Amino acid sequence: MITRFAIIVAGGSGSRMGIDSPKQFLPIGGLPILMHTIRRFRSYSADLQIILVLPAVQIPVWEELCRQYQFDEPVVIVPGGATRFQSVRNGLAQIQTTDGLVAVHDGVRPFVTIDIIRHGFETAERLGSAVTCVALKDSVRLVEPDGRSRAVERVNYRLIQTPQTFQLALFKTAFQTAEQPFFTDCASVVEHAGFPITLIDGSYDNIKITTPEDLEISEQKLRLKQI
Repeated sequence: MITRFAIIVAGGSGSRMGIDSPKQFLPIGGLPILMHTIRRFRSYSADLQIILVLPAVQIPVWEELCRQYQFDEPVVIVPGGATRFQSVRNGLAQIQTTDGLVAVHDGVRPFVTIDIIRHGFETAERLGSAVTCVALKDSVRLVEPDGRSRAVERVNYRLIQTPQTFQLALFKTAFQTAEQPFFTDCASVVEHAGFPITLIDGSYDNIKITTPEDLEISEQKLRLKQI
């Protein structure tokens, strides 16, 4: 079986939550968000090699939380960088092979399903990449430089989520480039390197917890046993 890795990036500060504590450490359903996320990937496969990327100053806090919650899922912890690009590259440097697959996921997306994770790995194995996305529900307008706006066809656009899964060889090649300001996610890095991007269906439930409203929605999901 081909070797599979997951790089879980958790570098949030909690600023949009209006708090000082990192958002990935906030509890939902009695457990920090990040622990829920890691358990989702562990539920996919006991053999999955999980790399957790955290800001260096947050690593002791995470280790204390693991003791407090008796959380003993096997993960490799790596200090992150100043940007997401640098953090992913730091996690990628822990993988010593180019033969395999790697999924990159936001630490604050705890509602990812096993089916989405599996679909990402299976698609990337066949096609090189698998980037999770959902269609837009609302109408969309494009704002021009002069301030005017115009309607665009929402059917032509997608909202990008994680996981974003890739063949390791092409992913490592892509991350050899210099960082660019338009690198907003892994897909933009891989595309810049000249590799095609394959989109796969995500889920509207696969939310990224960034605001107090997201936290409230997450608690409601847990009460409905959706995680």
